[in-house]
Amino acid sequence: MKKMLTRFIRDDRGASAIEYGLIAGLIALAIAASAGTLGDNLKNGFSNLATRVAAWLPGTGGTPTP
Repeated sequence: MKKMLTRFIRDDRGASAIEYGLIAGLIALAIAASAGTLGDNLKNGFSNLATRVAAWLPGTGGTPTP
């Protein structure tokens, strides 16, 4: 019984799978967070671009900005 318990305690075959799962989860979380930030930055950039283009169009009443 003692031999079997010692063997069970020293067995670490499942530890690698758990570690890889945690790493994959952290990578997925980082991707999700950066995708949200990237989306916000793109939205702001295109909004700024649309404002500048509208200022150059005749009849919009805006003044062009360089």
